[in-house]
Amino acid sequence: MELAISWEIAALTARGLPAEVSRVLDTCEWTRNARLLFAVPEHRVALPGGGRASQTDLWAVLGLDHGWASVSVEAKAREPFGPTISDWLREASPGKRMRLDALSATLGVPTIDTSELRYQLFHRAASAVLEASRIGARTAMLVVQNFYPASTAWPDFEAFVQLFNVSPCRDGVCEARCPRVERLLFAWVDCRVATDAELATVV
Repeated sequence: MELAISWEIAALTARGLPAEVSRVLDTCEWTRNARLLFAVPEHRVALPGGGRASQTDLWAVLGLDHGWASVSVEAKAREPFGPTISDWLREASPGKRMRLDALSATLGVPTIDTSELRYQLFHRAASAVLEASRIGARTAMLVVQNFYPASTAWPDFEAFVQLFNVSPCRDGVCEARCPRVERLLFAWVDCRVATDAELATVV
């Protein structure tokens, strides 16, 4: 709900982005002055290996000074990022192992030593990359929009980003190498919850 409110309010602004998201994107040369072109809630992306598609809270396409970006936005508050890889693979079918290998190949990371990382982060990041390839965007990005300051999900995000041999930035943007796009960006954005007055403007 908080994600929907923040983006509905942002739709009335010149750039179409929540203020906290704009502030963080402006710290990076690739996303500075980014503006929303369109956004799709609960966007589904088919993944290899069968089973359910990855359903991103919000998929956004941003106009950049250097083209455009495919952005998967994941909202978080008190909840974690779902099961770890080891839990998700318990009694795994061949399709699950095929999917994990395909996600790792898409992201350009090894599948070894990933058992305690969160599966959700793999397929959300891969969704941004796959959609970037589909629309011809050179930039893919995973944004976590966090609405709970004491969230326990940050260490899991931090560990996942470190898999790419980069240091994650809280309220900042970090850049990783990825074989399917020119750049893969990660951002964690701490956001306030909407006031009652703001809520009333969108319901």
